[in-house]
Amino acid sequence: MKTRVAALLSVTVAVSFGCRQDMHDQPKYEPYEKSAFFADERSGRPLVPGTVARGQLRDDAVLYTGKQGKALATTLPIALDERTLRRGRERYDIFCSPCHGYSGAGDGMVVRRGYRRPSSFHVDRLREQPLGYVFDVVTNGFGAMPDYSAQIPVEDRWAIVAYVKALQLSQNARIEELPAEMRQQLQAR
Repeated sequence: MKTRVAALLSVTVAVSFGCRQDMHDQPKYEPYEKSAFFADERSGRPLVPGTVARGQLRDDAVLYTGKQGKALATTLPIALDERTLRRGRERYDIFCSPCHGYSGAGDGMVVRRGYRRPSSFHVDRLREQPLGYVFDVVTNGFGAMPDYSAQIPVEDRWAIVAYVKALQLSQNARIEELPAEMRQQLQAR
């Protein structure tokens, strides 16, 4: 009886070690591995046309492209409030001021060190551009300016656009555009 139990135990131990399968040794395809199962012999299957990754549905064309159809957007697709302008200024100071300067005159620190000078935001040509133009330049770059689509999230790019337009207004406001009480205060000085 002891020999039977010992033999059975020996066989059980041997079989259990022989049937061991490690997690790293799973039946699976490695990336780009050939597959005999599919006619095209690819193990990785192509995405179904029209597939959208989670969180990547870009159904608001103005928000993501800065365009309404083929025309550049003339309205801001995010809420314009003090919080947006503060965020725009913060992002502008980080990403834009090294070249464009804090006032948008194109006199940033890297320009003072020899980098190519960008145009001032206060020239008529840029002041008259619609909001979508500024968004497009920040997103896709222009001339010596690189694109910032990878570094700056889309909502922050729009906040920067709002801040740039506020900078332009701050340097080019006409007295006729001010509220009556502010005009009176300026005239009193």
